[in-house]
Amino acid sequence: MNFLVIQTAFIGDVVLATPLVEKINRFFPDSSIDVLVRKGNEKLLSGHPHIRKVLIWNKKEHKYAGLISLSRQIRTEQYDWVINCQRFAASGLLTVFSGARNTVGFDKNPFSFLYSRRVAHRYGSSASPLHEVDRNLSLITHLTDNSSEKPRLYPSTADFDRAAEFAGGQPYVCIAPTSVWFTKQFPAHKWLELIRILLPRGYRIFLLGGNEDVQPCEAMRVAASHPEVRNAAGRLSFLESAALMKGAAMNYANDSAPVHIASAVDAPVTAVFCSTVTSFGFTPLSRRSHIVESKEHLACRPCGLHGFKACPKGHFACAESIRVSDFPV
Repeated sequence: MNFLVIQTAFIGDVVLATPLVEKINRFFPDSSIDVLVRKGNEKLLSGHPHIRKVLIWNKKEHKYAGLISLSRQIRTEQYDWVINCQRFAASGLLTVFSGARNTVGFDKNPFSFLYSRRVAHRYGSSASPLHEVDRNLSLITHLTDNSSEKPRLYPSTADFDRAAEFAGGQPYVCIAPTSVWFTKQFPAHKWLELIRILLPRGYRIFLLGGNEDVQPCEAMRVAASHPEVRNAAGRLSFLESAALMKGAAMNYANDSAPVHIASAVDAPVTAVFCSTVTSFGFTPLSRRSHIVESKEHLACRPCGLHGFKACPKGHFACAESIRVSDFPV
């Protein structure tokens, strides 16, 4: 059988869709599996042993013309199954017009009424958590079973060699201090407080991020004023970063993509939850993982699923009340 998995959202979303690939391959080892991602995220899946082809949608340039061209490309593949992880209209249109024999996706997609199979999209609770991985896997329960899978990325030998060269043979930790959303981001002065606790323990500290994170990471490096605090933002590929995280004594990150990248290589990770909460289903999945969040009862938390550009209440207590002493070091 031929499968197409659609996930054209952000980096972390792609990582958390990889369990679908793992499970399809486990149950249908002779199948062909393609994945559709937004332009820029395709490098996450480089060297993936179970993916035949990565299709790319450029959302930033000629978005709708590209959508039409992509739809034609998908139809020529004659997929048996198109599995759509997203709830947005454009992905729904691609699914509906795919020409696939079978289409499945979440019922919150506006075009899901035209799928051959709809699955309820739901969130868990603190009493009954439901991880995003298992939400995604519910799309193929009817083809497989109820078992879970871990996200997986596959850094190459060259990626690990680059990470080892970067690390320089010294024990280190990684900190990914930024987030697209302000209210998901642990404050810089709090990260600096953690850095000052870590440095006497003999660790080199790498600040991780993409090209857009170079400046905030550099500001943090300068503020730390220590030669063992290194700005690695923008200097490593996705998979080189994953390889570096794999070798770290600990990785610290906000509720964002680096947590899931760490999980996908089973690297030790500590996830910091500020405005968001664990019941949304985006907790780390590494065997050695920790969660740090405020111990105060805050009526305003969570303020939203994805966070905001500023604290709606103006106090940002969900982050400021987190104690750095609660971090594993």
